[in-house]
Amino acid sequence: MIDGTLVPTQRRTGEANRPNYSGKHRRHGLHVLAPANERGRLVWVSAARPGRPHDVTAARRDRILAHLRAAGLGALADLGFLGLDDDGGDPVVVTGFKATRARRLSSAEQEANRVLPAGRTPVEHGFARLKNWRILTKLRTDRARATHLFRALLVLANIEVTTDS
Repeated sequence: MIDGTLVPTQRRTGEANRPNYSGKHRRHGLHVLAPANERGRLVWVSAARPGRPHDVTAARRDRILAHLRAAGLGALADLGFLGLDDDGGDPVVVTGFKATRARRLSSAEQEANRVLPAGRTPVEHGFARLKNWRILTKLRTDRARATHLFRALLVLANIEVTTDS
């Protein structure tokens, strides 16, 4: 399972901070991608990117698809990753189906869209555990330091999960 999230940051003024503004969330933040295993443990955290790019853009910049193919793995993803994996014969990233005005979803596609979120809940729980750290509420730093912070919190969150089990 793979997903991206926006970690809210305190707004800094100036033109240099405009890429950190996410129009979808209507706030400033840093965008992070992370794959998770079936138990909800985040395996890896990408470098912190400005909050503006979409999930699929960040995944292409981090070459997630190539890394998954090299490892022989697959991933479940939400509609934010639609179009990332266009290989119809052997998809690595499985997403739901998107309806358009001209094309309605079939009943099988609707059922697949209902089943997919149930399989993706562990990655959402993993992000919730990562975002639960209080230090992220006062995050007002550059992306390089934020990346180190996210990766350190990932280690701490995984240690916390293993000691609770």
